[in-house]
Amino acid sequence: MNKIWIILKREYLTRVKKKTFILVTLLTPLGIGLIGFVSGYFASQAGKADKNIVVSDASGILNENSLKSTYMTFSFSEEPIDSLKNNYIANGYDMVLHMDSAPSLEDKKVELKYYSKDKMSLPTLESLERRISSAIRSYKIERSEIDQAKLEQLETSVDLENGLVQMDSEGGTGNKGSTASKFQTIISTVLSYIMGFLMYMVIFVFGGMVMRSVMEEKINRIVEVIISSVKPFQLMLGKILGVGLVGLTQVTIWIILIPIIMMVIGMVMGGGASTMDSPEMAQAQEVMQQMEQDGTFNINVFIDEFMSLNWWLILPSFIIFFFGGYLIYSSFFAAIGSTISDDLGEAQQFMLPIIIPVIIAFVMIPAVFNDPDGPVAIFGSMFPLFSPILMPARLPFDPPVWQVILSIVILIASVIFFIWLAARIYRVGIFMYGKKITFKELGKWLFYKG
Repeated sequence: MNKIWIILKREYLTRVKKKTFILVTLLTPLGIGLIGFVSGYFASQAGKADKNIVVSDASGILNENSLKSTYMTFSFSEEPIDSLKNNYIANGYDMVLHMDSAPSLEDKKVELKYYSKDKMSLPTLESLERRISSAIRSYKIERSEIDQAKLEQLETSVDLENGLVQMDSEGGTGNKGSTASKFQTIISTVLSYIMGFLMYMVIFVFGGMVMRSVMEEKINRIVEVIISSVKPFQLMLGKILGVGLVGLTQVTIWIILIPIIMMVIGMVMGGGASTMDSPEMAQAQEVMQQMEQDGTFNINVFIDEFMSLNWWLILPSFIIFFFGGYLIYSSFFAAIGSTISDDLGEAQQFMLPIIIPVIIAFVMIPAVFNDPDGPVAIFGSMFPLFSPILMPARLPFDPPVWQVILSIVILIASVIFFIWLAARIYRVGIFMYGKKITFKELGKWLFYKG
């Protein structure tokens, strides 16, 4: 154990003291901050250039109230359309919107023409279409002599909510079943995807670091000196743990620095107030306001529902699966690194069997969304090559505790087995030079004595 600690310490200190590690660790948050600053700057510039639109409407259906927007300014003109098309740029307009005549009540589709100085963005066109469609609908209702108030009374929204949520809040007892609200289900879905995707990235990034470390030492023949003092298994395990600790150190620094940098950028740019005038932010703001009016979104409800998740199960379990998944796949990557000599292309044939389970597990995440307690989700969260990705994706949906415990037990047993298996390949591969390795050859290495 002492030798593993020495190797871990050496691997960790050697890497964190490198100039490249320090530069990447510091420059990555700065790069993300720069991207945020540039995005905010251009968004603010876009916000300063609101679209100035002149409307030609002989029917009189369109008006300022129907076309009202926070990022588009409308003017109405009775000038002939031919003259308007020729002079709108000179008069300072970005676009001409032309409605030739009033549609009939039978028209299911109405086509309007527009003429613009520059290519219009798709969100802008879609926003105009929604406003015009609403104005024409109001016009048809008025012409049909339908009572607008009566029509609005017919429009009914349906909101399905879990009845056990209210019963529990009122102190009800004896209620069996899920008490998750619809809003909590939405939060769980988003959170499960984030956790699954995070595991997907960790496996490739950290595992790749282990493989490169093994490759470098083998190609430079440093490993021949080290192996005279320690066993191959101790060397491999120490390297896996050391590189993992390097990665965690880097991620921890990023978690601290990135919010600070983004906060500073927000203060420099005036708290982001300028970006709120951009078309994209204005549209998002309009959608949020509409959701609040409809009662479909409330920030206080969001916080309450988010905090009501079973974090005492989610966080510890996620950490266990995080390290378990890393140990399994990094041991695979270490074994691959030990088989490579001077030809780095040799790694490709061995990478595929490792990548496929990770990709399959990631593709299976939507199955967890749709049916978190279904057979596919249960199998995926138990199978050790899938569980580091799929069980974290199931955790926000409150799976049975016995399934989580069983999955952890299987994962721990699999970690021990796969590290032992990878060590059998590693102990032979690090001494093998000048020979093209095949899967058949790897099979033989597993049964070598010693």
